[in-house]
Amino acid sequence: MNLKVGVIRLFANISRKKIDKSKVTAISDQQKIMRHLVQKAKNTTFGTDHNFASIISYDDFKNNVPVRDYEEIKPYVEQILQGKENVLWPGKPKYLAKTSGTTSGVKYIPITKESMPNHIVTARNALMNYISLSGNADIFKGKLIFLSGSPELEIKAGIPTGRLSGIVNHEVPSWIKTNQLPSYDTNIIDDWEEKLDKIVEETYKKDMRLISGIPPWVQMYYERILEKTGKSNILEVFPNYSLFMYGGVNFEPYRAKLESLIGRKIDSVETYPASEGFIAYQDTLEGPGLLLNTRSGIFFEFIPVEDAHKKDPVRLDLSMVKTGVDYALVINNNAGLWGYSIGDCVRFVSLNPFRLIVSGRVKHFISAFGEHVIGKEVEEALMGVCNQHNIRVIEFTVAPQVSPPEGGSAYHEWFIEFDEIPENPETFSKEVDQAMCIQNIYYEDLIKGNILRPLKIRIMKKDSFRNYMKDQGKLGGQNKVPRLSNDRKIADQLSPYLMND
Repeated sequence: MNLKVGVIRLFANISRKKIDKSKVTAISDQQKIMRHLVQKAKNTTFGTDHNFASIISYDDFKNNVPVRDYEEIKPYVEQILQGKENVLWPGKPKYLAKTSGTTSGVKYIPITKESMPNHIVTARNALMNYISLSGNADIFKGKLIFLSGSPELEIKAGIPTGRLSGIVNHEVPSWIKTNQLPSYDTNIIDDWEEKLDKIVEETYKKDMRLISGIPPWVQMYYERILEKTGKSNILEVFPNYSLFMYGGVNFEPYRAKLESLIGRKIDSVETYPASEGFIAYQDTLEGPGLLLNTRSGIFFEFIPVEDAHKKDPVRLDLSMVKTGVDYALVINNNAGLWGYSIGDCVRFVSLNPFRLIVSGRVKHFISAFGEHVIGKEVEEALMGVCNQHNIRVIEFTVAPQVSPPEGGSAYHEWFIEFDEIPENPETFSKEVDQAMCIQNIYYEDLIKGNILRPLKIRIMKKDSFRNYMKDQGKLGGQNKVPRLSNDRKIADQLSPYLMND
């Protein structure tokens, strides 16, 4: 047996036992983390401003620490950018993760020495847990690829700053780096298509066994590999490829296309990383939901989604959540984020252990008439109809059309790029609309009451969403097309990419 593989298999079994133990102690672990975070940060600027020294219970915490978005925590981040220490967390951040917000422009999310293991160790745990469950440690006999942002960092106030995926590249353990591709010189290329061509050149003759990245950009990688080699599927190029790790978007809209490109279904592990923290990961080979990361320096709070925009929302800790309810996710962590709403909606599918799914974005919804349609509903409606007709979708987004240029009642407008266009698009549209009525009773009431017309599908040209993202300067990396918008900003920019009706 390969010595490295044997050691990894042993370590994987140990890791899995620790993960299983954390499932039992999740609530008590969360309570301990809250107390530890408050105690550790009580002498920081934020801790002093919010009376951390007086906080004993969760009720005390809620009374002293309001829920915030980035704009509201930005004054503290600005102090860090001015060189001040002990602002949100003792000392200075180890890194600043640079990300873009829809309303805040560039955001700088602190990552500290204490919070870095949340990102690295959790990713390792997700992989080790899979190896223990499947026995597949042979992935380390070959090469691994992580399609990510550039690891090249700039310095702000003496702090290395860049995209999270680039930062993580600097923290990858040496025992993984020996297997990892692409090279540093390739990874720092800014232009996504140039970078992708270089990645293909570096990998198409290698023994690739694990590929990781956001599904739409992995799809581009597959297509370029097949174009380069002339092979019919990825397994003809990489016969030992056996594990796909992904996160960032729901895999289901991409599953059929990716499996077709690969040649068959292979194992996959879903993860839920964010600049603010590694939230959850898939801990079973079968069954829905991701295991909430309850023992990794983050104290989680949950706000029922209907309260998410209220000034004083209902806030729940882990002991108070229920299955089947959509919650806005709030984190408090050892990087110094406090009462921080990351903008995601989650829904628990299990409370023993605590497993959840991402059901959408707090700001990504359609509620032009009170329907409050969320991402999970449009994805499940579309995928259900696609599966019935064996139709594959490349990408899509949905927006309200409140004032139709042709006149008449409002409707939801779906912009869809198909792998193959349905034989009868009108019938397809009707079936998706019927599926939406099942998904969302408020939408159904509006349709039955003739407040809304049935949805309209606009068929997009081939590669339209890729070209749109390229034109927006957002091709590749961690960027993704929002599934839903409550306005027409994206919809109106898509008109050049429409097929002729």
